[in-house]
Amino acid sequence: MPTRRAILASLAAAAAAPKLSPVEHTSECLAKIEKLNPKLNAFITVMAEEALAGAKALESSKRRGPLYGMTVAVKDLYDTKGIRTTAASRHFANRIPEEDAEVVRLLKAAGAIIVGKANMDEFAYNYTAGTSHFGAARNPWNTALSPGGSSGGSAVAVAAGMCDAALGSDTGGSIRLPASFCGITGFKPTWGRLSAKGVLPLAWTLDTVGPMTRTAHDAGRLFLAMGGQPSPIRAAKYGICRKPFFDDIDPETAKLVEEAIRGHFPGAHDVPFPALPPAKEVPFFAEAYLAVISAEAWAYHEQRMTASPQEYNPQIRDNIANGRGIPAARYIQARRELERLRATSGDLFQGVDLLLTPTAPGPAFPLGKPGSLIYLRNTALWNLYGLPSISVPCGLTKNGLPVGLQITGRAGEDSLVLAAAARLQREVMVPSTPPQAG
Repeated sequence: MPTRRAILASLAAAAAAPKLSPVEHTSECLAKIEKLNPKLNAFITVMAEEALAGAKALESSKRRGPLYGMTVAVKDLYDTKGIRTTAASRHFANRIPEEDAEVVRLLKAAGAIIVGKANMDEFAYNYTAGTSHFGAARNPWNTALSPGGSSGGSAVAVAAGMCDAALGSDTGGSIRLPASFCGITGFKPTWGRLSAKGVLPLAWTLDTVGPMTRTAHDAGRLFLAMGGQPSPIRAAKYGICRKPFFDDIDPETAKLVEEAIRGHFPGAHDVPFPALPPAKEVPFFAEAYLAVISAEAWAYHEQRMTASPQEYNPQIRDNIANGRGIPAARYIQARRELERLRATSGDLFQGVDLLLTPTAPGPAFPLGKPGSLIYLRNTALWNLYGLPSISVPCGLTKNGLPVGLQITGRAGEDSLVLAAAARLQREVMVPSTPPQAG
């Protein structure tokens, strides 16, 4: 199998002769941001001067990295040296880091150009993109709809063509749900595969750094450039998880996902998924998942919640407060269960290599009128197990809204997940330009 170094060298060679110079391409992206951001609100901070300066320096250099000239938006919880990192919160409205997050540093070293900080739900603790201190991000397929969250601005920026790629973070679906709603590719790697140094946390045990792109091929490029390790790729066998992933979902979504599976994953057959004890507060979530995210979010925010709770968006404040009363014993038992599930996650793949499910139970819902937390049911389970999982568009509803198919693999088999998604995208031509991108 080619090494990561060899793959990066190959990508660098392919990037040596782009169609546009870095300055020309960056200028085009910045012009599109200037045109579209007033109505889509994908960016909290646009880094126009820094991006052009970086593009000029890149252009004058003889070095050609594997992401040479690629424009990237960074979710506004990744530290960026000298540029505010707000987590979409009033608390951090003027917070200016002294160093780049590790993966941001690696992207720059690979030749990427950072064009701005993407909008998000405050402190990443929602799934609507409607709870930012800087206003809601809007879905480019229909601006009355949510783009999904919490990495909503990142998804909007990529879908609308304001940049080539973006960074998101995923604690319960915050990369994959926006990718599904906006018709792009969103990849959550194996937990811990990419560094979270310099990334503001929601729940340390569940948070995952990952790319949001138009294609799985580009997601793989970013994954490797950010320090991901390639894994063997082989002919894969596919399993379909029915329960709970197909329960109570929109019929049109189910139809599009089923058609994609039947048409492009030969031999896919139903496989069981274990029933996990549900949380009494939110039965859509496993008890271990809800206890961990609630307790860890409270631990991170306790001091601010005690000193100035009024500075939070009311919904985010309520979400965080739910973790105040988690007993230590409940958290410890939840962590033990999480570690057990991760240690035995290979048992989910008896006779198959990859698992296929809908990403979400339906297309985008209206801003301000979110669907229930069932919208995170299909994604959050893979955060609990820590497995690599990707959402790729598999069709449009009759109302012209994207639907995502989710592909999940064994821990560490990130390349196999990416390869399966790339193969599907070569075969399925889903319209990728939303109406509000023009």
